[in-house]
Amino acid sequence: MTTALAGRGRSGARTLDLRFVGAVLLLWTLLRAVSGLILWQLATHHQDPSVYDDPGVARYFQFATLWDGQWYERIATHGYPDEVPVGADGQVQQNPWAFYPIFPLLARGVMAMTGWPFAVAGPVLATVLGYAAALVVAGLLRERVGAAGALAGVALLGAYPSSPTFQVAYTESLALLVLAAALWLLVRERWWAAGAVALLTGLARPVALPLGLVALVVVVARWRERGSRPVSAGEYAGMASALVGCGLAGLVWPAIAWASTDRADAYTSTMSAWRGGETVLPFLPSIERAQWLWGDLVGLVVLAAGIGLLVLAVVGPWAAGLGLALRTWCLGYALYLFAALDPWTSLYRYLMLLFPLFVVLAGAGWEQGRPARPDRPRWLLPVRTVLLAALMIAWQVWWGWYLFRFEPPSDYPP
Repeated sequence: MTTALAGRGRSGARTLDLRFVGAVLLLWTLLRAVSGLILWQLATHHQDPSVYDDPGVARYFQFATLWDGQWYERIATHGYPDEVPVGADGQVQQNPWAFYPIFPLLARGVMAMTGWPFAVAGPVLATVLGYAAALVVAGLLRERVGAAGALAGVALLGAYPSSPTFQVAYTESLALLVLAAALWLLVRERWWAAGAVALLTGLARPVALPLGLVALVVVVARWRERGSRPVSAGEYAGMASALVGCGLAGLVWPAIAWASTDRADAYTSTMSAWRGGETVLPFLPSIERAQWLWGDLVGLVVLAAGIGLLVLAVVGPWAAGLGLALRTWCLGYALYLFAALDPWTSLYRYLMLLFPLFVVLAGAGWEQGRPARPDRPRWLLPVRTVLLAALMIAWQVWWGWYLFRFEPPSDYPP
């Protein structure tokens, strides 16, 4: 990360660009303060108080531990069950095996060191991880599109409607951190480290399949350059390690669940419990959701238009500065969501991992040194970024009110 955030000193050596780091931290702090104010207002003035059960913990922190946070609290305090729970009808019930372990285990460590309850440790941990993720994202983007484009991307990421999850007891911060680190290492052809971090993602968030696609594309691109840049035996081994790390990442958590419960389908059957035990066919839930929202024919048209716009946004010259790895990630991850997700309100959160597209949205994705219009005024990027961030913050208020705020007895999850 330090090299990605580095500049050239007087001696020509790489030095940490403290001004850029400071700008990222200041920008992220401002945006997290805005989100914190929104969450505090909802927690203290608009949330049904029946969800608060600990008078010794401020309502903000209890509010920041709703929804998935309650599952992570259960894991942090009680661990994972030895058996997959089954109801009277024989169907697997919702249980902690659906949730990946790094975040709750880190929270348990924070709780042990500080004596804090999970309601405090979880949000604090997520917030700290969010700062680390913002720095890694900024460093990665800066290498591709320059400092101004990187700051624009971080600003829109931090203002995005579901960005409050970067400071509540969710895994968005952790997922963004390990994903951005893995992508940065692949971009820099640090193959061994990329494989190790990719394997780590298998215990943080299920993104192994699209990340593996990125690794494969980058490795093939490097192999095709072997005429001008010879590939050593050691580098071949490193490239293989990156591919193996991505492959194992998709298997490690299901394997752990199997070994811990003595049930081969412990993970997959648990995931199906959130869908009423139904087997989900690839792509079908996305198609059915679109048709449910807009009608059979119009739904398909809307879905096709959305896919077309995404492809256009990624493959056009306005995204050339992102480079091969980040463009592949955007297409691969979007395809993965389309194929594997039963899209509903959680889609807001999942889309945040498409963070390179925020650079394109801000108009900063053009290849460095080859802008769309050489006479483009320098003030256009910051003005566009501020306006888009303001719109997203307004949307963030809506997201917090209708999705994160819980209305008993049941509600849609964020």
